Amino acid sequence: MPSSPAALLGALLWAMAMGASALAGLWLDNWETPEKIRFVVLLYAMGAALAFPFGLFAARLLSLGRASEVAFAAAFICLLATTLAFTGGLFALQYRSYYAEWHAEAFTVLWAFELVFTSLTALYQFVVLGVRLYFPLGFIALAVASVWFAHQQR
Repeated sequence: MPSSPAALLGALLWAMAMGASALAGLWLDNWETPEKIRFVVLLYAMGAALAFPFGLFAARLLSLGRASEVAFAAAFICLLATTLAFTGGLFALQYRSYYAEWHAEAFTVLWAFELVFTSLTALYQFVVLGVRLYFPLGFIALAVASVWFAHQQR
């Protein structure tokens, strides 16, 4: 298990890095609405903060007793996967809450279909439009975090 201080400090740093990456991407795209920029940056930071402890745990589990190259790869893949999953999940929740106003009554068959397809649409949009906000800063932070993790596993 990762230590609590490592998980908390790592989550804070990871959130700051992913939020900064999203901010840089939005700034380069010349977004002009500060409220929406703050919301998207906060969404990326929250997704990263929630993902880091899980990614760290999974990477340690996969790289236990293995070479530093394996630790690097495990950290890279696990942090990438958990960050995308948690941020995409938060995006899907926000997307669903917006469209819930026009959906059928809760817990009906039609509502279940609308829930599934709205969530899948949100995840698709996140993959197509949202992943680009991780480049280039998020990718650099991912590489740095993976090197740090591999160094810690020696």
